[in-house]
Amino acid sequence: MYALLLAHGWSHRLGTLSKFEALVAASQCNLVALHGDEVVGYARAITDGLSNGYLSMLVVAPAFRGQGLGRALVQKTVAKAPAATWVLRAGRPGAAEFFARMGFAPSAVAMERTRPT
Repeated sequence: MYALLLAHGWSHRLGTLSKFEALVAASQCNLVALHGDEVVGYARAITDGLSNGYLSMLVVAPAFRGQGLGRALVQKTVAKAPAATWVLRAGRPGAAEFFARMGFAPSAVAMERTRPT
């Protein structure tokens, strides 16, 4: 999972491997898609389980995009964490359109405090 995320623009959110392992352990929902032994997709959600939550990470290896894998990861994540009604990081190319097809809509109410680098 770590290598897939690093290879596709998530290094600023991951930090070290041990930090990423802590992120995974603290997340309520982690789904991994495998092709044989290769990790080709990953989704992560954080939720209180009652009223609020968000899909924090979604990545699919380029060779597996356009085949329904991202859709399946989102659907399974939402099924496991139904309070996850927000998507973060939807600003990547194509992400807004993808999530709109999944029933998500842009929101003007979210705000973010950027982290010091």
